[in-house]
Amino acid sequence: MLISLHVKNLALVEEAEIIFTEGLNILTGETGAGKSIIIGSINLALGAKAEKDIIRSGAEYALVELTFAVSNPEIINLLETMDLPIEDDGYVIIQRKIMPGRSISKINGEAITNTQLKNLAGRLLDIHGQHEHQTLLKAANHREILDSFGAEALLPIKDELKQIYTEYLAVNRELNKEGLEESARKREMELLEFEIREIENASLKIGEDEFIEKEFHRMNNAGKIREAIVSAHCVTGYDRDGSAGSEIGRALKEIMAVAAMDDNLSSLTDQLNDIDALLNDFNRSAADYLSTLEFDDEQFITIENRLNLLNYLKSKYQNTLEGVINLIEEKNTRLSVLADYENYRNGLLDKQEKLSDEILEKCRKISSVRKELAEFLQENLVKALIELNFPHLRFETRIESDEESFNTEGFDQIVFMIAPNLGEELKPLSQIASGGELSRIMLALKTIKAGIEDKGTLIFDEIDAGISGKTAWKVAERLGILGKNHQVICITHLPQIAAMADTHFAIKKDVVNERTLTTIEKMSEKESISELGRLLGGEEITETVLSNAMEMKELALEFKKK
Repeated sequence: MLISLHVKNLALVEEAEIIFTEGLNILTGETGAGKSIIIGSINLALGAKAEKDIIRSGAEYALVELTFAVSNPEIINLLETMDLPIEDDGYVIIQRKIMPGRSISKINGEAITNTQLKNLAGRLLDIHGQHEHQTLLKAANHREILDSFGAEALLPIKDELKQIYTEYLAVNRELNKEGLEESARKREMELLEFEIREIENASLKIGEDEFIEKEFHRMNNAGKIREAIVSAHCVTGYDRDGSAGSEIGRALKEIMAVAAMDDNLSSLTDQLNDIDALLNDFNRSAADYLSTLEFDDEQFITIENRLNLLNYLKSKYQNTLEGVINLIEEKNTRLSVLADYENYRNGLLDKQEKLSDEILEKCRKISSVRKELAEFLQENLVKALIELNFPHLRFETRIESDEESFNTEGFDQIVFMIAPNLGEELKPLSQIASGGELSRIMLALKTIKAGIEDKGTLIFDEIDAGISGKTAWKVAERLGILGKNHQVICITHLPQIAAMADTHFAIKKDVVNERTLTTIEKMSEKESISELGRLLGGEEITETVLSNAMEMKELALEFKKK
C-alpha cells in the first residue's frame, strides 16, 4: 500500500505531502490545477524520464519520495535478492533526487539502478495513465493483454520456447551461410589450408612477441647502451687514475695505515671495504653485460625478421599472438566441415527439423493455455462490462493459429471482438469502440486482473474519459467495489466518481508572492460535498447544487454499505 507521496521543487509544487489511506482515494481540482503532476511525480519516483524543465524555477533540485507499507513475501524476497534493506516496520521508501543533467534513486537509503527500480515498481503499483486505454486500439497489444492473465502458467513455457527458438535461428543462419557452390567451397578450402600452413609454419609460442620485441629494442640500441656501460665501467673501475675504484683503494690504504692508532677507525675501515667490494661487483657485472651486447648483423636481422612476422600474423588474423594460435583449431574445424560438406549440411537440416517440431510443441501448449484464458476473460469481462452499463454486450477473444508462422510468442494472432449493442455483429474492438467504451473496457480488464494479482495499489488517471450520467455512476460503483479489497487512487472530473471517495483530496493552484503554486489538501466531509457541488454546478454553487451533492454522497455511502 502507498502510504505517502512527498514532492519538493517539482514544476508548480514547492513542497507537498499526501498521506493516502486504504480504500478509494479521489483527487479532484480545476482544469490546469496540476492534477497531472501527482501521477507524473509518482512515475518520476519510479524511474520515468525527467524533462529538463521539471525542476521548479530557482531551485537546485527536485525531490520525489514514495513510502510503501509492504507485507507481500514476494516483494520482500525481491528486495532481499537485490540486497536492499527493508525497515523493521515493513516500510519501503523510494526516493529520487533530480538535478540538472542527472538524478539519483534510492530505496531505504541505498542507491539503485533504474532497472532495479522498475522491476520493483511493477510489483508495487499498477498505474493506468490518461491514454492507456488507447492501447486497446492496436490488435498487436491484445495478445500481451490476454497473456497477462495467465503469466504464471505461460512464463515457463515461453522461456523454454525462447531458448529453442534462439537455437533454431542460429541453425537457420548457419544453413543460409552454408549455401555454397562447389567452386566457392573449393576456394574457401584452399584459402583455409594456406592460412593453417602459414600459422603452423611460424611455430608460434605464447608471449614470444613480447620477448622478441624487447630483444629487438635492445639490439637496435646496442651502440648507445655499450657506450654508456663502458663509460660507467671506466669511471668506477681501477685501471685509470682518478677513477672511483682506484681512489677508494687509496683511501682504504690511508685509513688502514692509522687504524691501529684508534679502535673507532675500524667502523670506517669496514664501510670503505664494503664500498670497495660493491664497486668490484658492479665492474664485474658491467663487464659481463657488455659481453651480451656482442652479436653480428645476421643475429640482428634474424630477430628483426621474426618480429615482423609476428606483427604481420597478429595484424592479419588477431590482435594477440594467443588469438592467432587459437585460430588454428577454428580453421581446422571449418575445413573439416567443408571437406564433408554434404553430411554437415544434412546434419543441420535434421537439427532444424527437430527444433521446429519442439517449437511447434511449445506453441501448441501456449495456444492451449490461451484458449483457456480466452474463456476466462470472455466470461468475466462480459460480467464486469454489464455492471459498467453495457447491458447487451457480447465479447469474444478470437485466436487464429498459423503453424507456418511462429516466434518467441508462439504462433497465435489475438484479436478482441466486440458487439456493444443488441443486434450488432462481432467486430474487431479497434474498429468500433469509442473513447468512453475503451475507458470502461480497460477498467473492467484492470478489475479482473486485480482479482488475480496481489498488487497493493491501483492508480487511475482519468479513467472516466468520455463517460457521463448513468454510465459514470456505474464506473463509480465499480471503483467503490475495487476499493474494498485494494488501495485505489483515482484522478477524476466526474462528481459521481468523486462521491464514492473514502478519502477526498483537493488539488488547487494559487498565486503566492507573485508565483504560481500547486497545493494538495485532504478535505473534510463538508469540504468534499462543496467540491462535489463545484463539479456538479456552474459558476455559482447554489443551495440546490449543494443539496444534490449531499444526496449523491449519501447514495454513494449507501452503496458502499451494501
